[in-house]
Amino acid sequence: MDYKNAGVDIEAGYKSVELMKQHIAKTMRPEVLGGIGGFSGAFSMNSFKNMEEPTLVSGTDGVGTKLKLAFIMDKHDTVGIDCVAMCVNDIACAGGEPLFFLDYIACGKNYPEKIAEIVKGVAEGCSQSSAALIGGETAEMPGFYPVDEYDLAGFAVGVVDKKDLITGENLKPGDVLVGMASSGVHSNGFSLVRKVFEMTKESLDTYYEELGTTLGEALIAPTKIYVKALKSIKDAGVKIHACSHITGGGFYENVPRMLKEGTRAVIEKDSYPVLPIFKLLAKTGDIEEKMMYNTYNMGLGMVLAVDPADVDKTMEAIKAAGETPYVVGRIEAGEKGVTLC
Repeated sequence: MDYKNAGVDIEAGYKSVELMKQHIAKTMRPEVLGGIGGFSGAFSMNSFKNMEEPTLVSGTDGVGTKLKLAFIMDKHDTVGIDCVAMCVNDIACAGGEPLFFLDYIACGKNYPEKIAEIVKGVAEGCSQSSAALIGGETAEMPGFYPVDEYDLAGFAVGVVDKKDLITGENLKPGDVLVGMASSGVHSNGFSLVRKVFEMTKESLDTYYEELGTTLGEALIAPTKIYVKALKSIKDAGVKIHACSHITGGGFYENVPRMLKEGTRAVIEKDSYPVLPIFKLLAKTGDIEEKMMYNTYNMGLGMVLAVDPADVDKTMEAIKAAGETPYVVGRIEAGEKGVTLC
Protein backbone atom coordinates (compact mmCIF):
# COMPACT_ATOMS: atom_id res chain seq x y z
CA MET A 1 0.00 0.00 0.00
CA ASP A 2 1.20 3.50 -0.75
CA TYR A 3 -0.20 7.06 -0.90
CA LYS A 4 -1.19 6.72 -4.55
CA ASN A 5 -3.21 3.57 -3.82
CA ALA A 6 -4.91 5.54 -1.05
CA GLY A 7 -6.07 8.03 -3.70
CA VAL A 8 -3.47 10.81 -3.47
CA ASP A 9 -1.22 11.19 -6.53
CA ILE A 10 1.85 13.20 -5.55
CA GLU A 11 3.20 13.09 -9.12
CA ALA A 12 -0.04 14.70 -10.37
CA GLY A 13 0.54 17.44 -7.82
CA TYR A 14 4.00 18.12 -9.21
CA LYS A 15 2.61 18.25 -12.74
CA SER A 16 -0.13 20.69 -11.67
CA VAL A 17 2.49 23.07 -10.28
CA GLU A 18 4.53 22.91 -13.48
CA LEU A 19 1.48 23.60 -15.67
CA MET A 20 0.32 26.57 -13.59
CA LYS A 21 3.70 28.31 -13.41
CA GLN A 22 3.24 30.01 -16.79
CA HIS A 23 0.01 31.61 -15.59
CA ILE A 24 1.41 32.63 -12.20
CA ALA A 25 4.40 34.32 -13.88
CA LYS A 26 2.08 36.83 -15.56
CA THR A 27 0.97 38.20 -12.17
CA MET A 28 4.38 38.98 -10.70
CA ARG A 29 5.15 42.39 -9.17
CA PRO A 30 8.61 43.79 -8.30
CA GLU A 31 7.85 43.35 -4.61
CA VAL A 32 7.56 39.56 -4.86
CA LEU A 33 10.58 37.83 -3.33
CA GLY A 34 11.49 34.29 -4.30
CA GLY A 35 9.70 31.94 -6.66
CA ILE A 36 6.76 29.56 -6.62
CA GLY A 37 7.14 26.36 -4.66
CA GLY A 38 8.43 27.61 -1.31
CA PHE A 39 6.67 27.06 1.98
CA SER A 40 5.46 30.67 2.03
CA GLY A 41 5.16 33.67 -0.25
CA ALA A 42 7.32 36.72 0.49
CA PHE A 43 6.39 40.29 -0.43
CA SER A 44 8.56 43.38 0.17
CA MET A 45 7.03 46.31 2.07
CA ASN A 46 9.49 48.72 0.48
CA SER A 47 7.06 50.14 -2.09
CA PHE A 48 4.70 51.65 0.48
CA LYS A 49 7.20 52.77 3.13
CA ASN A 50 6.54 56.41 2.19
CA MET A 51 2.90 56.26 3.26
CA GLU A 52 2.14 58.28 6.39
CA GLU A 53 0.46 55.33 8.06
CA PRO A 54 0.42 52.22 5.86
CA THR A 55 -2.53 50.02 6.79
CA LEU A 56 -3.09 46.46 5.65
CA VAL A 57 -6.55 45.43 4.49
CA SER A 58 -7.52 41.86 3.67
CA GLY A 59 -10.32 39.78 2.23
CA THR A 60 -11.15 36.10 1.90
CA ASP A 61 -13.94 34.35 0.03
CA GLY A 62 -14.82 31.52 -2.30
CA VAL A 63 -16.92 30.98 -5.39
CA GLY A 64 -19.77 29.11 -3.69
CA THR A 65 -22.16 26.85 -5.55
CA LYS A 66 -21.48 28.62 -8.84
CA LEU A 67 -18.85 25.89 -9.13
CA LYS A 68 -21.67 23.42 -9.84
CA LEU A 69 -22.13 25.14 -13.23
CA ALA A 70 -18.43 24.80 -13.97
CA PHE A 71 -18.67 21.06 -13.29
CA ILE A 72 -21.69 20.58 -15.55
CA MET A 73 -20.35 22.80 -18.34
CA ASP A 74 -16.81 21.44 -17.91
CA LYS A 75 -15.59 25.04 -17.98
CA HIS A 76 -12.95 25.85 -15.39
CA ASP A 77 -11.00 28.83 -16.74
CA THR A 78 -13.15 31.66 -15.32
CA VAL A 79 -14.16 30.62 -11.79
CA GLY A 80 -10.70 31.72 -10.64
CA ILE A 81 -11.58 35.26 -11.71
CA ASP A 82 -14.67 35.03 -9.50
CA CYS A 83 -12.57 33.92 -6.55
CA VAL A 84 -10.13 36.81 -6.90
CA ALA A 85 -12.91 39.33 -7.54
CA MET A 86 -14.80 38.47 -4.37
CA CYS A 87 -11.67 39.22 -2.33
CA VAL A 88 -10.07 42.19 -4.09
CA ASN A 89 -13.34 44.07 -4.61
CA ASP A 90 -13.79 44.11 -0.84
CA ILE A 91 -10.27 45.47 -0.42
CA ALA A 92 -10.80 48.15 -3.06
CA CYS A 93 -14.11 49.03 -1.40
CA ALA A 94 -12.11 50.12 1.65
CA GLY A 95 -9.82 52.25 -0.51
CA GLY A 96 -7.05 49.66 -0.60
CA GLU A 97 -4.72 48.51 -3.36
CA PRO A 98 -4.57 44.69 -3.60
CA LEU A 99 -0.98 43.50 -3.29
CA PHE A 100 -1.04 39.73 -3.38
CA PHE A 101 -3.36 36.74 -3.49
CA LEU A 102 -3.23 33.10 -2.41
CA ASP A 103 -5.62 30.39 -3.58
CA TYR A 104 -6.80 27.10 -2.10
CA ILE A 105 -8.13 24.30 -4.29
CA ALA A 106 -9.50 21.13 -2.70
CA CYS A 107 -10.43 18.30 -5.05
CA GLY A 108 -11.43 14.65 -5.07
CA LYS A 109 -8.83 13.83 -7.71
CA ASN A 110 -6.00 15.97 -9.03
CA TYR A 111 -6.33 16.28 -12.79
CA PRO A 112 -3.32 18.52 -13.56
CA GLU A 113 -4.78 20.06 -16.70
CA LYS A 114 -8.01 20.98 -14.88
CA ILE A 115 -6.11 22.47 -11.94
CA ALA A 116 -4.02 24.50 -14.37
CA GLU A 117 -7.21 25.83 -16.02
CA ILE A 118 -8.54 26.91 -12.63
CA VAL A 119 -5.28 28.66 -11.77
CA LYS A 120 -5.28 30.30 -15.21
CA GLY A 121 -8.49 32.05 -14.15
CA VAL A 122 -7.03 32.98 -10.78
CA ALA A 123 -4.02 34.50 -12.55
CA GLU A 124 -6.31 36.44 -14.89
CA GLY A 125 -8.19 37.86 -11.90
CA CYS A 126 -4.88 38.81 -10.31
CA SER A 127 -3.78 40.53 -13.51
CA GLN A 128 -7.03 42.49 -13.68
CA SER A 129 -6.47 43.72 -10.12
CA SER A 130 -2.66 44.11 -10.33
CA ALA A 131 -2.23 41.62 -7.49
CA ALA A 132 0.57 39.06 -7.46
CA LEU A 133 -0.32 35.39 -7.12
CA ILE A 134 2.39 34.47 -4.62
CA GLY A 135 1.24 31.08 -3.39
CA GLY A 136 -1.51 28.57 -2.91
CA GLU A 137 -2.43 25.02 -2.10
CA THR A 138 -3.95 22.16 -4.05
CA ALA A 139 -5.28 19.49 -1.70
CA GLU A 140 -6.27 16.13 -3.12
CA MET A 141 -8.89 14.69 -0.75
CA PRO A 142 -10.23 11.34 -2.03
CA GLY A 143 -13.40 10.20 -0.33
CA PHE A 144 -14.16 13.74 0.81
CA TYR A 145 -14.95 15.26 -2.61
CA PRO A 146 -16.27 13.40 -5.67
CA VAL A 147 -13.44 12.73 -8.13
CA ASP A 148 -14.75 15.27 -10.66
CA GLU A 149 -15.50 18.10 -8.20
CA TYR A 150 -13.48 20.68 -6.30
CA ASP A 151 -13.81 23.72 -4.07
CA LEU A 152 -12.01 27.01 -4.60
CA ALA A 153 -11.30 29.77 -2.11
CA GLY A 154 -8.77 32.55 -1.77
CA PHE A 155 -7.25 35.23 0.39
CA ALA A 156 -5.96 38.67 -0.57
CA VAL A 157 -3.96 41.35 1.20
CA GLY A 158 -3.86 45.02 0.23
CA VAL A 159 -2.57 48.30 1.58
CA VAL A 160 -3.93 51.81 2.04
CA ASP A 161 -2.66 54.92 3.78
CA LYS A 162 -4.90 55.21 6.84
CA LYS A 163 -5.99 58.72 5.83
CA ASP A 164 -7.33 57.28 2.56
CA LEU A 165 -9.47 54.53 4.12
CA ILE A 166 -13.08 54.64 2.92
CA THR A 167 -15.03 54.34 6.16
CA GLY A 168 -18.26 56.25 5.53
CA GLU A 169 -17.42 58.86 8.16
CA ASN A 170 -17.38 61.61 5.50
CA LEU A 171 -20.83 60.62 4.19
CA LYS A 172 -23.45 63.38 4.31
CA PRO A 173 -27.00 64.06 3.12
CA GLY A 174 -26.92 65.32 -0.45
CA ASP A 175 -24.13 63.00 -1.56
CA VAL A 176 -24.80 61.30 -4.89
CA LEU A 177 -24.80 57.53 -5.36
CA VAL A 178 -22.99 56.21 -8.42
CA GLY A 179 -23.28 52.55 -9.41
CA MET A 180 -21.04 50.46 -11.64
CA ALA A 181 -22.57 47.85 -13.94
CA SER A 182 -22.16 44.19 -13.08
CA SER A 183 -21.56 41.39 -15.59
CA GLY A 184 -24.47 39.32 -14.30
CA VAL A 185 -25.15 37.22 -11.23
CA HIS A 186 -21.46 37.38 -10.20
CA SER A 187 -20.85 34.81 -7.42
CA ASN A 188 -23.83 35.07 -5.10
CA GLY A 189 -27.28 33.53 -4.94
CA PHE A 190 -26.48 30.42 -6.95
CA SER A 191 -28.26 28.12 -4.53
CA LEU A 192 -31.47 29.88 -5.59
CA VAL A 193 -30.41 29.93 -9.26
CA ARG A 194 -29.98 26.15 -9.12
CA LYS A 195 -33.50 25.77 -7.72
CA VAL A 196 -35.02 27.89 -10.48
CA PHE A 197 -33.21 26.47 -13.51
CA GLU A 198 -32.63 22.82 -14.27
CA MET A 199 -28.94 22.18 -13.82
CA THR A 200 -28.28 19.92 -16.80
CA LYS A 201 -25.95 20.40 -19.74
CA GLU A 202 -28.95 20.55 -22.06
CA SER A 203 -30.62 23.28 -19.99
CA LEU A 204 -27.43 25.34 -19.66
CA ASP A 205 -26.71 25.00 -23.39
CA THR A 206 -30.16 26.41 -24.27
CA TYR A 207 -29.97 29.72 -26.12
CA TYR A 208 -32.25 32.55 -24.95
CA GLU A 209 -33.03 35.41 -27.29
CA GLU A 210 -33.42 37.88 -24.43
CA LEU A 211 -29.99 36.95 -23.05
CA GLY A 212 -28.19 36.91 -26.39
CA THR A 213 -26.30 33.85 -25.10
CA THR A 214 -26.98 30.42 -23.70
CA LEU A 215 -28.22 30.24 -20.13
CA GLY A 216 -24.95 28.72 -19.00
CA GLU A 217 -22.85 31.46 -20.60
CA ALA A 218 -24.96 34.15 -18.92
CA LEU A 219 -24.76 32.50 -15.52
CA ILE A 220 -21.06 31.63 -15.53
CA ALA A 221 -19.93 35.10 -16.70
CA PRO A 222 -17.10 36.03 -14.31
CA THR A 223 -17.52 38.61 -11.58
CA LYS A 224 -16.42 42.13 -12.49
CA ILE A 225 -13.27 43.39 -10.80
CA TYR A 226 -13.59 47.07 -9.90
CA VAL A 227 -10.07 47.71 -8.58
CA LYS A 228 -8.89 49.76 -11.56
CA ALA A 229 -12.11 51.79 -11.70
CA LEU A 230 -11.85 52.76 -8.03
CA LYS A 231 -8.17 53.63 -8.48
CA SER A 232 -9.09 55.75 -11.50
CA ILE A 233 -11.56 57.70 -9.35
CA LYS A 234 -8.90 58.29 -6.71
CA ASP A 235 -6.35 59.35 -9.34
CA ALA A 236 -8.90 61.87 -10.65
CA GLY A 237 -8.75 63.60 -7.27
CA VAL A 238 -12.16 62.46 -6.07
CA LYS A 239 -12.66 61.53 -2.42
CA ILE A 240 -15.10 58.62 -2.21
CA HIS A 241 -17.23 59.12 0.89
CA ALA A 242 -18.57 55.56 1.12
CA CYS A 243 -18.52 52.39 -0.96
CA SER A 244 -20.44 49.12 -1.06
CA HIS A 245 -19.66 45.89 -2.91
CA ILE A 246 -23.06 44.37 -3.82
CA THR A 247 -22.64 40.69 -3.01
CA GLY A 248 -24.78 38.14 -1.13
CA GLY A 249 -27.70 39.91 0.51
CA GLY A 250 -28.10 42.26 -2.43
CA PHE A 251 -28.98 45.90 -1.80
CA TYR A 252 -30.78 45.51 1.50
CA GLU A 253 -27.82 43.96 3.31
CA ASN A 254 -24.83 45.56 1.59
CA VAL A 255 -25.76 49.21 1.05
CA PRO A 256 -26.42 49.88 4.77
CA ARG A 257 -22.91 48.58 5.54
CA MET A 258 -21.42 51.72 3.97
CA LEU A 259 -23.68 54.14 5.84
CA LYS A 260 -23.12 55.95 9.12
CA GLU A 261 -25.87 56.58 11.65
CA GLY A 262 -28.32 59.27 10.59
CA THR A 263 -27.94 58.66 6.85
CA ARG A 264 -30.15 56.73 4.47
CA ALA A 265 -29.49 55.65 0.89
CA VAL A 266 -32.24 56.19 -1.67
CA ILE A 267 -31.78 54.20 -4.88
CA GLU A 268 -34.01 54.68 -7.91
CA LYS A 269 -34.63 51.31 -9.53
CA ASP A 270 -35.25 52.77 -12.98
CA SER A 271 -31.97 54.74 -13.00
CA TYR A 272 -30.05 51.92 -14.64
CA PRO A 273 -30.89 48.84 -16.75
CA VAL A 274 -31.62 45.63 -14.85
CA LEU A 275 -29.79 42.88 -16.71
CA PRO A 276 -31.90 40.36 -18.68
CA ILE A 277 -30.63 37.40 -16.62
CA PHE A 278 -32.31 38.82 -13.51
CA LYS A 279 -35.60 39.35 -15.33
CA LEU A 280 -35.50 35.77 -16.61
CA LEU A 281 -34.60 34.48 -13.16
CA ALA A 282 -37.46 36.36 -11.47
CA LYS A 283 -39.99 35.32 -14.11
CA THR A 284 -38.98 31.66 -14.26
CA GLY A 285 -38.74 31.26 -10.50
CA ASP A 286 -41.73 33.47 -9.66
CA ILE A 287 -39.48 35.41 -7.27
CA GLU A 288 -40.94 38.59 -5.81
CA GLU A 289 -39.10 41.83 -6.54
CA LYS A 290 -37.98 42.53 -2.97
CA MET A 291 -36.43 39.08 -2.72
CA MET A 292 -34.52 39.69 -5.95
CA TYR A 293 -33.05 42.94 -4.56
CA ASN A 294 -32.36 41.17 -1.27
CA THR A 295 -30.38 38.40 -2.98
CA TYR A 296 -28.78 39.71 -6.18
CA ASN A 297 -26.87 42.72 -7.48
CA MET A 298 -29.56 43.29 -10.14
CA GLY A 299 -26.99 44.81 -12.50
CA LEU A 300 -24.91 46.93 -10.12
CA GLY A 301 -21.79 45.36 -8.65
CA MET A 302 -20.51 48.39 -6.77
CA VAL A 303 -22.24 51.49 -5.37
CA LEU A 304 -20.34 54.52 -4.08
CA ALA A 305 -21.17 57.93 -2.66
CA VAL A 306 -19.46 61.15 -3.72
CA ASP A 307 -19.97 64.86 -3.32
CA PRO A 308 -22.37 66.31 -5.95
CA ALA A 309 -19.52 68.47 -7.28
CA ASP A 310 -17.50 65.33 -8.05
CA VAL A 311 -20.14 63.36 -9.97
CA ASP A 312 -18.94 64.26 -13.46
CA LYS A 313 -15.28 63.50 -12.64
CA THR A 314 -16.33 60.22 -11.05
CA MET A 315 -18.35 59.17 -14.08
CA GLU A 316 -15.51 60.00 -16.46
CA ALA A 317 -12.95 58.17 -14.34
CA ILE A 318 -15.08 55.02 -14.27
CA LYS A 319 -15.55 55.17 -18.04
CA ALA A 320 -11.81 55.68 -18.52
CA ALA A 321 -11.23 52.43 -16.63
CA GLY A 322 -13.56 50.58 -19.00
CA GLU A 323 -16.56 50.27 -16.69
CA THR A 324 -20.11 51.57 -17.08
CA PRO A 325 -21.37 54.04 -14.45
CA TYR A 326 -24.87 55.25 -13.57
CA VAL A 327 -26.14 57.92 -11.20
CA VAL A 328 -28.52 55.76 -9.17
CA GLY A 329 -29.60 57.76 -6.15
CA ARG A 330 -28.67 59.96 -3.21
CA ILE A 331 -27.99 60.09 0.49
CA GLU A 332 -30.64 61.59 2.75
CA ALA A 333 -30.85 62.28 6.46
CA GLY A 334 -32.81 59.59 8.26
CA GLU A 335 -32.71 56.16 9.83
CA LYS A 336 -29.73 54.12 8.64
CA GLY A 337 -30.88 51.86 5.82
CA VAL A 338 -31.79 51.80 2.14
CA THR A 339 -34.94 52.76 0.25
CA LEU A 340 -35.53 51.38 -3.24
CA CYS A 341 -38.07 53.41 -5.19
